[in-house]
Amino acid sequence: MKIKKKRRISIRIDMTPMVDIAFLLLIFYMATTQFKPPEQKEVTLPSSHSQIELPAKDKIVVTVTSEDSIFVDYIQRVEKEVEGRMISTLERIYAETDEYNVGAEINSIRAINPYALVIIKADRNASFGVMQKIMDTMVESNLARFQIITELESERI
Repeated sequence: MKIKKKRRISIRIDMTPMVDIAFLLLIFYMATTQFKPPEQKEVTLPSSHSQIELPAKDKIVVTVTSEDSIFVDYIQRVEKEVEGRMISTLERIYAETDEYNVGAEINSIRAINPYALVIIKADRNASFGVMQKIMDTMVESNLARFQIITELESERI
């Protein structure tokens, strides 16, 4: 008795819907991702050879422009009432200050968030006197630990 082999039926899977969904997800993530937060004041950083990773959150950025203006930038948790409910949101605060009050401003922020790291982002053309006053004010306010941001020398054009 002869056994007949069953004929195999080939299965064909249409990949078009999966490719469409992959491209839609890719477009969605590209449109909603914010790669770098916009800077309030543009500064030209001095160059250096060292590199250190900065934290993504819990930081207070003190920006010194080439005109010796001083700005304090930080993110604060704010409670807002929306439709009768209290909602906690993060809000970016950007305040102008002077070299004599920068220590008090940072201390008021650190009273809310004691783990915040102080980062100084100074323009390369900022005067040395302003930077010295800022550092002296910070030491008087018991803020002896801070970091200064520089640009890695290999990144310069």
